Amino acid sequence: MSGPIAAPVPLSLRIGLTAFVAFLVPYYWRHYGPQNFLWLSDTGLFLTVIALWRANRLLNSMMAVGVLPLELFWNIDFFSRLVTGTGIGGIADYMFDETLPLPLRAVSLFHVALPIIWIWLLLRWRYDTRAFAAQTLLLWALLIASYALTDPDKNINWVFEPREKGWTSIPALAWLIAYMVVVPIAIHWPLHKLYSRYLRNRP
Repeated sequence: MSGPIAAPVPLSLRIGLTAFVAFLVPYYWRHYGPQNFLWLSDTGLFLTVIALWRANRLLNSMMAVGVLPLELFWNIDFFSRLVTGTGIGGIADYMFDETLPLPLRAVSLFHVALPIIWIWLLLRWRYDTRAFAAQTLLLWALLIASYALTDPDKNINWVFEPREKGWTSIPALAWLIAYMVVVPIAIHWPLHKLYSRYLRNRP
């Protein structure tokens, strides 16, 4: 995916994040399997590496509009649980699961770094207004792949209704379609408008 070339970032950041991903991929593959890489957060990490090396404003804008809200929520849940002992939403509960190896949980701290990188690059590179459409297509592709290729018990990207939470059961396909429609409209679109107004890239 091409995009306007922005100012390059320090080489140390590019090399450091690339080395981290080179370690993470086989490590996660061994513990979680390849399906795990369909998570929005993992995809966001991989695309961030590409964005850094190519100074690609569009890719970073896609992450800022489509994955940043999820990562911020992860951080709120994680630090709330870390400080108070009570999380918010449970999205980061696995970080406190003592049945998982500590190094495996420590690797997931990339969730803390990604929002910082995206916001910094958003301020540095500004926002590419094509990001909303591009991220919506990417989201749909990931959700469909997660629905078709992954184990419902893992519920990657929450494409299957979380029945263990006591929700009223609805047809699985209806849940997926509603998810694909509601998330871009309710979350990504308002962010897109906000970025377009205050952080839009101007030649």
